[in-house]
Amino acid sequence: MKAADMRALSREELAGKLAGWEDELFRARCNLAVGQLTQTHQIGVLRKIVARAKTLLNEKSRDAASAE
Repeated sequence: MKAADMRALSREELAGKLAGWEDELFRARCNLAVGQLTQTHQIGVLRKIVARAKTLLNEKSRDAASAE
């Protein structure tokens, strides 16, 4: 998911998706450790998605705090 698509989501929706991506990343790391992960590039992709989502959540909370 691109940053522009993430920006369109509300904070609650983005937080929900972030939890799902973090869970998926955890499962991918576990599968890598066991030797069952065939698409190893997925770990890097998921890490970037999680980082992007956390950055946008931080921006949204900063914007909400400055608007008050």
